[in-house]
Amino acid sequence: MDNTRNETSQRSERSIARSSAIQKLLNEFAPCDDQDLLEEMIVSVCRLAQDGCGRGELKLLNRALKELRYAFKIFAPYSEVPKVSIFGSARTKEDHPQFIQAVRFAKLMQTAGWMVITGAGGGIMKAGHYGATREASFGVSISLPFEQTANEIIANDEKLVNFKYFFTRKLMFVKEARAIALFPGGFGTQDEGFEAMTLIQTGKSNPMPILLVDEPGGTYWQHWRTYVKSELLHHGMISPEDMHLFHLTDDAEDAVREVLQFYRVYHSSRFVRKDFVIRLNRIVSPELLDRLNTEYADLLREGRFRVEPAALPEENGEYADKPRLVFAFNRNSVGRLRMMIDVLNSGMERETVTPAGAPVQAGRPVLLTADDDE
Repeated sequence: MDNTRNETSQRSERSIARSSAIQKLLNEFAPCDDQDLLEEMIVSVCRLAQDGCGRGELKLLNRALKELRYAFKIFAPYSEVPKVSIFGSARTKEDHPQFIQAVRFAKLMQTAGWMVITGAGGGIMKAGHYGATREASFGVSISLPFEQTANEIIANDEKLVNFKYFFTRKLMFVKEARAIALFPGGFGTQDEGFEAMTLIQTGKSNPMPILLVDEPGGTYWQHWRTYVKSELLHHGMISPEDMHLFHLTDDAEDAVREVLQFYRVYHSSRFVRKDFVIRLNRIVSPELLDRLNTEYADLLREGRFRVEPAALPEENGEYADKPRLVFAFNRNSVGRLRMMIDVLNSGMERETVTPAGAPVQAGRPVLLTADDDE
């Protein structure tokens, strides 16, 4: 018993000494408002050593952290500019209707005030940069033994980020995007599309438009939807509401309208403790609020939908002047949530008072976590 007490006491003393040393280090070399999180990261590093973590695992963690830190730095100056991530085959030829369609879509999005993110390679990725122009483009490249070199439009641009790992690259594609556009492609395109849908379906990413864009008269995504309906939906592997998580079209203008319509009233969202908070570009009318409480009560864990005129205290002033739709979301169906957002965007609402000429933009990415206000 005495030995146990001594070991516990020694661990406590070491923990206190470690915390003191970390605080001294942070105060001198990393002064900021988030030192508590930096301390937790350094403690995790210490524990990796205590665990005897192998050199290979340490190299993986080290490289991943470096990649993400640099990517965050590059994207940070453009945090308030909405972006669409564009996926598709690297092998699509420049005279192919799919390439031309991607150029058209990217150009229209750039004209609407958006930037594009692509994998920086050829094919559809190059088409996205060509349409949006270099100035409105980000590239998130991946080191591969074949195919993947930066196209000449984004090569050597300061907004080009090179990744070794797919998982860090994929995080940036979704974290920084306010919409996702998928053009015909191979395994990579399918992977990115299913992952985006999974993240949104499970609430790990905020709702956003997912566009499946064919060439005019094309059937690539129509055949994909047929498979999803006949195999996944028919056998109960997804819910009927999940079919509302994506929009299929063969018209670039229609794809752009789908994105802009999504952010007509909806601005951004987050959890504040147990409440789901949707920031709004416009005030919801009493009539529309009554409709939501009637038709979408199945989304509620308890209570009713309510409107707040400005930010909740726990939001620390983020988008403080925007009205809110607040409710206790039961998290049972993001597909139904998307359907409700569509009604919100197309229903009866009243304009908010904003400065003349002020643009309505999509909000910054905020992951759906129950404790992101803490």
